[in-house]
Amino acid sequence: MSLRWLKPYLPRSLYARAVLILLLPVITLLLVVSLVFAQRLFDDVTQQMVKTVAREVRLVLDEPEGSPVSEMLEIERRRVPASEMPEADDYDWFDLSGSVVIRELRGYFEDLERVSLTDNQFVMLYFHRDGGVVELVFDRRRVSARRPYQVLLNLAFYGILMTVVSYVYMRKQLKPITRLAEAAEAFGRGRHVPYRASGALEVRAAGNAFLDMRARLERQIEQRTLMLSGVSHDLRTPLTRLRLSLAMLEDEEAAPMLRDVRDMERLLEGFLAFARGAHEGEPEPVDPIALVTQIVEDAQRAQNDVTLVEARGVGTVALRAENIRRAVENLINNAVRYGSRAEVSVVMTEKSLRIRVEDDGPGIPPDSRDDAIKPFTRLEPARNQNRGMGVGLGLSIVLDVARAHGGTLRLGESARLGGLCADIVIAR
Repeated sequence: MSLRWLKPYLPRSLYARAVLILLLPVITLLLVVSLVFAQRLFDDVTQQMVKTVAREVRLVLDEPEGSPVSEMLEIERRRVPASEMPEADDYDWFDLSGSVVIRELRGYFEDLERVSLTDNQFVMLYFHRDGGVVELVFDRRRVSARRPYQVLLNLAFYGILMTVVSYVYMRKQLKPITRLAEAAEAFGRGRHVPYRASGALEVRAAGNAFLDMRARLERQIEQRTLMLSGVSHDLRTPLTRLRLSLAMLEDEEAAPMLRDVRDMERLLEGFLAFARGAHEGEPEPVDPIALVTQIVEDAQRAQNDVTLVEARGVGTVALRAENIRRAVENLINNAVRYGSRAEVSVVMTEKSLRIRVEDDGPGIPPDSRDDAIKPFTRLEPARNQNRGMGVGLGLSIVLDVARAHGGTLRLGESARLGGLCADIVIAR
């Protein structure tokens, strides 16, 4: 039988699920023990006590009125008017054994008219004898266990006590898992937080594996950065000399070659930007609206048809400002390269930050959007490559920046302009 219908009602956090796993057996055990105890105490024990008292009541009824037997058995006997007899058997709703007492007494006496337990300290029996009503009164403790609720209170108290102790112990066991999750999440966002493996053997093994993985990735990033720094220095120098040499020539044939050198420098910058990644520096509180507004103004000064159409939300977000700037500039450059204009919007909510860039270009077909964000991919059928020169790293860099901030890049169709709609979505 499938239990998928139960999934929406289950807690999502590990602490809540652990508490649920802990409480269900304890509550179930308490209920079972309480029911068994109630059956034994309020049924079997009460039956035995009523049986003993019934014999004494029968003796009192068989003796004439005023007999010393009544005093010896501590059962008060007296005649009362019929009006004092209750209309029906009664007992308090919270009297757990009241129904058992009445049922058993009626089983022993066929002529028993009424039983009253409302006083909760005495049992009052009413019989029709010798043309009148006879009332017998005796102590309630003779037919019911004394303070039966104490056992239930003890069960509840120790059940709660053991639940609290177990919760504290389980919380201590789950804390290393939470710390590991926080360290992994921070590393995924490009932040390095101190972490030391602790906890149970399995959790400690997972923590040590995470530390080894993090150290290996950090070494690879460091080695890649050092290598690219050397490559950047080695390539920039000859390109700069070649550009200067061509700039000094007045020959018309030198102009195309000079443009080729500038294109090579721009391509080199793209390679280095992609290889450096988006994990440089630590995130700092940044006002996204102010940052995007400045980026749009810079693009407008560069004679690009870019407009900020929406800026909504207040507050700051932990961002690497330079990386976000690089990503948004890449989207704007792509938009004005493959279209005639671009519109930018930034919206902040309590849970997320969304930066959107739309253009009126040819867009990207839905079946090609996954390939578009892959490095070194150029979609000639979808985008007019004659309008610009590139190697297919623009969207890859944007995706890398978004993921480094714990977000993602979404590509779609612009409902406003009809071209590409690119969203950078980052959780706050």
